[in-house]
Amino acid sequence: MNATHAHHHHHAHPHEHAAAVGGRARKLLFAFVLTVLMMVAEVVGGMWSGSLALLADAGHMMVDALALLLAVVGAWMATRPADARRSYGYGRIEVLAGFVNALSQFVLVGWIVYEAVARLLHPGEILSGVMLVVAIVGLLVNVLVLRILYGHAHDDVNLASASLHVLGDLLGSLAAVLAALAIRWFGWLWADPLLSLLVSLLILGSAWRLLRMSAHILLEGVPDGMDSAQVEAALRTADPGIRDIHHLHVWQLASGSRMATLHAELGEHADGARALQAINRMLAERFGIQHVTVQIDPGECFDASGDCAGHAHR
Repeated sequence: MNATHAHHHHHAHPHEHAAAVGGRARKLLFAFVLTVLMMVAEVVGGMWSGSLALLADAGHMMVDALALLLAVVGAWMATRPADARRSYGYGRIEVLAGFVNALSQFVLVGWIVYEAVARLLHPGEILSGVMLVVAIVGLLVNVLVLRILYGHAHDDVNLASASLHVLGDLLGSLAAVLAALAIRWFGWLWADPLLSLLVSLLILGSAWRLLRMSAHILLEGVPDGMDSAQVEAALRTADPGIRDIHHLHVWQLASGSRMATLHAELGEHADGARALQAINRMLAERFGIQHVTVQIDPGECFDASGDCAGHAHR
């Protein structure tokens, strides 16, 4: 190879990915419509029965509806093609949406705790019959919505964030059902705020996990379940002409969109094209990395930083 350096950029955006994103957007939109309809039903039921619990759950569902709407916009933006200003496209919008949704859960938990303490100090009369019917309907709707969103990839923070909101509301509806039964059978008005506090703890744990996951992607951390050292070691065996692999970076642009950049140092008589093909094939088939940028070093690595000591940068 005559040139000191050869740079190869393999970039694959299969049509299946765009179709999958579009399918997720449709699911999110349907879930949004169902959530809005149930929110209206809970507002009517709460005003009719005088139930603060139902009105509070309606407020919870309003936050859920906004979260789902944000997720729909995020999924739609992810389908937009790259342009001159954003060469990677808009896929990271869905990660930002997940990050914002996680933060909104912390605000929601604070509101639930505040309302629960207020009800413990000043319990109000509730028509438990109406409350029970509306709460059961809300529970069934949330089960349906969660079922619609179920089955997404574990690293899809957009659907994960939407599912988190729906799961939180499902737990809220379940708490409302149990509270309505406790009030109807035993007259325990304190059951409603107590169960709300327990639900808020569950939401807090899930929100923290989602916040860490989305922040990890935004900070371009190594995808979960992947070890850069193992990827580097595997690539050294991809082709006999590869002498060393270094400057390896692996990260996610968005949910399920894994990327990698690396330097491949080749032997003196190595076939560069064959080595590139072997690297791309191994990364795609073994590690699920479709977007790969490879710099070929036909001899000793030349880097302005002088940092080519044959180790991965994680």
